[in-house]
Amino acid sequence: MANNKPGAKKTTALITGASSGIGAEFARQLAARGMNLVLVARREERLAALRDELEQKHGIRAEVLVADLLVAQDIERVERRIAELTDLEILVNNAGFGVLGNFCEVDIQGQLDMIGIHILATVRLARAAVAGMIARKRGFIINLSSVAAFLVDGENNTYCAVKAYVNSFSESLQHELRGTGVKVQALCPGLTSTEFHSTETFANFDKSQIPKWMWGSAERVVAKSLKALRGKRVIVVPGVINAIIARSLRRPLTRPLALALARSTK
Repeated sequence: MANNKPGAKKTTALITGASSGIGAEFARQLAARGMNLVLVARREERLAALRDELEQKHGIRAEVLVADLLVAQDIERVERRIAELTDLEILVNNAGFGVLGNFCEVDIQGQLDMIGIHILATVRLARAAVAGMIARKRGFIINLSSVAAFLVDGENNTYCAVKAYVNSFSESLQHELRGTGVKVQALCPGLTSTEFHSTETFANFDKSQIPKWMWGSAERVVAKSLKALRGKRVIVVPGVINAIIARSLRRPLTRPLALALARSTK
């Protein structure tokens, strides 16, 4: 991965959903490592402020690319930019959102948009990046998943399903890419203190009902992700409690208890 040694050639990371939360934290930590950035999101003012902050603080170059990944022309522009980057070292597929409510009751468009962002955009951008990474024999693709990938939850079933897809896709892609020098990761955070739960969708979501110790920070999530890139794991679950839940959900004997614990955090 990039370093800060004097004279070292800077490489580039492209981050979607970079205007806030985990995406913005990836930008901060990668800039601190000396990487140039392409910051992708819908909110231009936030991206510009982050660009100015990181360029001034770390002496890197940050490019703002305003795009809505649910809009065909926008995702095509991001794909083209990825293909143009001859020094792309890291792709972070972070853009995403959740819709709370039973599948049979909530508006179908929100469910389809989750599929579009979490699955279609992730697949398309990974496909745009992987050819160049293989040719350079080096690269990292980080796909944002969630502990929800291990759940079966009636109020979040599409969200759980798309995150399960992200995990399966990441593991399968890593298997295909073995020996190429390209590493794939599915990052599965649990409850994280970001703006994710501050949207209108979660208006009835009461954070105070969840113990403070259940909440992780974006800083720790990203630090765990970047540290894990040195290893061989594809599925990375930050936090001891989250790791226990995820591991237990994979085992038939402990799955009922793990489901009860996971759902108690909602």
